Amino acid sequence: MAIANFELTEALRETAKRLKNGADYAWGHHGSCNCGNLLQVITHLSKEEITRYAQTGVGEWTELAEDYCGVTNTPIDLMISELQKLGLTPTDIHNLEYLHDKSVLGQLPGGFRWLKKNVRQDVIVYFETFAAMLEDDLLNNVTVSLDELLRQPDRTQVVG
Repeated sequence: MAIANFELTEALRETAKRLKNGADYAWGHHGSCNCGNLLQVITHLSKEEITRYAQTGVGEWTELAEDYCGVTNTPIDLMISELQKLGLTPTDIHNLEYLHDKSVLGQLPGGFRWLKKNVRQDVIVYFETFAAMLEDDLLNNVTVSLDELLRQPDRTQVVG
């Protein structure tokens, strides 16, 4: 499962928002599919640039993630590296592209159901649900000591 972090949850939410607002979406297009739209958000590259980079590798995002090599620095490896820096594993990348993570599907509004990888609304609800799950994970792992909560601010410092 992805490493929960603020940047990833925000990127997933922003991608869902852009899709809701009419961003280009075409599942069979490297630059405007599920991962392509997420990459547009995190890299600020256009769908055309992402497509050009993706075509230096062979296959869909799932195969590209599995074939990733952090040493070569080919354009496609730089794209996969951006997804991994965000906290995604190759399995997460596959699940984002195909909407298949059962833990995400089980948290969907209305309960578990299979989604279609090439249906815009399904991608939106999957990304939003995944972001909410990651955010819950973050919140559940926040620890604050009682001493920190009870500590009085130091009011002896002079501001000037």
